[in-house]
Amino acid sequence: MEPIPAAPLERYVTDDVRQMRAYPEQPPIIPHSIEGYQLSVNANRCLSCHKRENSLGTGAPMISITHFMTREGQMLADVSPRRYFCTQCHVPQADTEALVKNTFTDMADMGTETAGDQ
Repeated sequence: MEPIPAAPLERYVTDDVRQMRAYPEQPPIIPHSIEGYQLSVNANRCLSCHKRENSLGTGAPMISITHFMTREGQMLADVSPRRYFCTQCHVPQADTEALVKNTFTDMADMGTETAGDQ
């Protein structure tokens, strides 16, 4: 029952550079700090920059049109309640070692040619 020192906290990548997605449906990684962001039923700080009407003025990428759709594909005037809590899919990138070995190979590295390269 002796006290032991806590492991250091991970350092988040905060360079604001968008990362390439590893697979087609991967949610984008958050390239900036979200420490202190309020994300609750009553407030979502992410939307202050990424909502359609705010993105032009802030330079932030607009949230996907899919975030305005219901499960049935009906378009809404505002963000769908099921897409409101951003961090259920999007996470900040931490500068850490991988927890498990990863053998993922990106499609671009598999020797295939893209359309129009012939």
